[in-house]
Amino acid sequence: MRALGMILAGGNHKRMQALTAKRAVAAMPIASSYRAIDFALSNMTNSHIQRVAVLTQYNAKSLNEHLNSSKWWDFGRKQGGLFVLTPTITAENGYWYRGTADAIYQNLDFLKRCHEPYVVIASGDAVYKLDYNKVLEYHIAKKADITVVVKELEDSEDATRFGTVRMNESARIEQFEEKPMVAQSRTVSTGIYVIRRRLLIDLVEHCVDEERFDFVTDILIRYKNLKKIYGYKLGSYWRNISTIDAYYQTNMDFLKPEIRRYFFQELPEVYSRVSDLPPAKYNPGTAVKNSLIGSGSIINGTVENSVIFKKVFVGNNCVIRNSVVLNDVYLGDNTYIENCVVESRGTIRANTRYVGENTIKVVVEKNERYLI
Repeated sequence: MRALGMILAGGNHKRMQALTAKRAVAAMPIASSYRAIDFALSNMTNSHIQRVAVLTQYNAKSLNEHLNSSKWWDFGRKQGGLFVLTPTITAENGYWYRGTADAIYQNLDFLKRCHEPYVVIASGDAVYKLDYNKVLEYHIAKKADITVVVKELEDSEDATRFGTVRMNESARIEQFEEKPMVAQSRTVSTGIYVIRRRLLIDLVEHCVDEERFDFVTDILIRYKNLKKIYGYKLGSYWRNISTIDAYYQTNMDFLKPEIRRYFFQELPEVYSRVSDLPPAKYNPGTAVKNSLIGSGSIINGTVENSVIFKKVFVGNNCVIRNSVVLNDVYLGDNTYIENCVVESRGTIRANTRYVGENTIKVVVEKNERYLI
């Protein structure tokens, strides 16, 4: 592959509320066994990109632990590898990452030491499959300076969460508006870009010299009439998980047979760090319908249309419907959960009831099991 990869995974989405109080968005669990960043990492290795840098910052502990070995994604050991780049205080710099462009700028040494002519930049908070080789071929054929992967949203989806674009008949981007108050287009940027490495270095250096720190606002939007910026349309499944509703709906999508088949049975595969846990255990009297149950879980009650992550204990006579229960949760007997996302490592006391009425309810309980 003629490109190296950079995954931007250092941001914080306040719209995730309590779910990102302890972890980065890129570390959010997905589909009972994965984390959000696994999809970008898998796309990198499936595209034969052997050198990948992940830029982390906010609540990065669990994310860094997840990335402690490149073997899970089979990145090159001798000719490449997986690099986790965090903000570093130096004699010349005392800042955290001040934006996406600044995050790249603070790691320019990494870019300058590489020899690949192109860079694939991706975010760590989206669920999708994509062969970056096809985007690179498109980028070269168009003789583009920057290629932006774009997605046409359904009418029911909120385009104001994203950067919206308008392209001409040759797919060159003529308008780019970041998170508009009123969206004038249903075509949005997915946060995936292809750019020549030397051009990226030049643009980022010039950007930070002028005290500008955001890749979208200060490079893509500012240079849209000066550089040849093209859009590459993604026609397959893509979801960003940066809000509670989007995160919930993404997990619910994996209850659809066609989505499970696309991600788990059709090639290329999606990889993740493997935990040495036993299979889920279903005790007598358990009723499970249209649900994903993670390894290491013990189920005693009723689970319907829900995603249960690893090491979850569901007590006697519990009922869980249309909900997402994150890792290592203990649900006491006679608990009722509906239309909720239950935060990890929580103890839900017996005879407790949580129901999301008009929106998805986030359940966070004090964890009595880990008091010291």
